[in-house]
Amino acid sequence: MTATDAVITQKAPAKINLTLHVTGQRADGYHLLDSLVMFTELSDVIEVRDADDLTLAIVGPYGAGLPTGENNLVLRAARLMTKGRGAHITLTKNLPVASGIGGGSADAAATLFALQNLWSEPLPDWSYIVALGADVPVCLSHELTRMTGIGDTLDLITPMPPLPMLLVNPNVGVSTPAVFAALTSKTNAAMPDTMPEPFDTANWITWLRDQRNDLEAPAILSAPVIATVLSSLNSQNGCQIARMSGSGATCFAIFETDRARDAAAQSLRVKHPDWWVAPTSALS
Repeated sequence: MTATDAVITQKAPAKINLTLHVTGQRADGYHLLDSLVMFTELSDVIEVRDADDLTLAIVGPYGAGLPTGENNLVLRAARLMTKGRGAHITLTKNLPVASGIGGGSADAAATLFALQNLWSEPLPDWSYIVALGADVPVCLSHELTRMTGIGDTLDLITPMPPLPMLLVNPNVGVSTPAVFAALTSKTNAAMPDTMPEPFDTANWITWLRDQRNDLEAPAILSAPVIATVLSSLNSQNGCQIARMSGSGATCFAIFETDRARDAAAQSLRVKHPDWWVAPTSALS
């Protein structure tokens, strides 16, 4: 296979903020975060191939109407790699848009990886990756990670036990800047320095219950249906914890067993056929 024939496929896994503590705000407006981030088996997909020009096509269940112009984050990431070369990029958009699970950032990170493989080029300087957006650096990780600062400081964490997880989005987009703007307190406590032992499920659940997503309340003001999603998840048999991810509107729930998770998914699909309901597990 020649370089011009090569097609590189890269998954862009959904990012889940198991916790999201807003601990401050810099003079330049950037918020300081302390967040525990994991990635799931659910993903968008990026495909890249050599071309004369840099172009982007978006397909998939959530691809309709998404802009493909030069300000698209995928193209902004690609321009860090091209050095005058062309590539055709196809994004298969499987994940809801503006949903708090890092879709655009994960797509940008996957684009960097795909072009790195296509052209055998190193990734751009870290400062350029950070400049793409707060979630892009962590989306290069794909592992359980503690993200601090403005998203530019990453610490890999000892793996947590496999936890049956259900993601639910009411198919409502939420504006991240609007949610941050509505946050009343921007100097909140960070997470504890000590985390549970690996594979100690009971302690992990207890620990997670003691943490927060500080953006949950302002997001509910923007999209009250988020409260309905959380209530619906908490009412399911076997639900151990339910919380919003990122700035919303996607919420996750961790269940005692795969069977309980799958039963909850079936129940919610019947009651709310217009919601996106997706059973998943941690990326392995």
